[in-house]
Amino acid sequence: MAKYIAQIIVLGAQAVGRAFTKALRQEIAASQEAARRAGGGKQGEKSAESNLRTGMTLEEAKQILNVDDTKNVESVVKNYEHLFNVNERSKGGSFYLQSKVFRAKERLDHEIKAQQTPKSKATEAAAEAPEEEVPQSRARQRR
Repeated sequence: MAKYIAQIIVLGAQAVGRAFTKALRQEIAASQEAARRAGGGKQGEKSAESNLRTGMTLEEAKQILNVDDTKNVESVVKNYEHLFNVNERSKGGSFYLQSKVFRAKERLDHEIKAQQTPKSKATEAAAEAPEEEVPQSRARQRR
């Protein structure tokens, strides 16, 4: 009898061990896929930060607002306003869906802002360079 109990325990432990390693491998693969989709590097870090802040991925936000291209701001705003108004509680809509639409718009706004930031930083750096040179030249003139 003890022999059978020991065999059952050993077989159960093996099954749990196999299941655990399989789940671990799947989690690692999913994590690597998510990192690949996020873009990796600083871009991936910014994307992950936006995902955490809004609680929604970029793909999910695009699906909710039915938008393919985030660069088309007019379609984002148009779809957002339509879906937000349709789901208003006073019109019999769902507050939950309305909040999902709001969060999707918020997530897309983060993405649009992130896309515009590198361009604006380059123009700001170019604009600031002459301002920095002016005080130096004035200081030289005083000497």
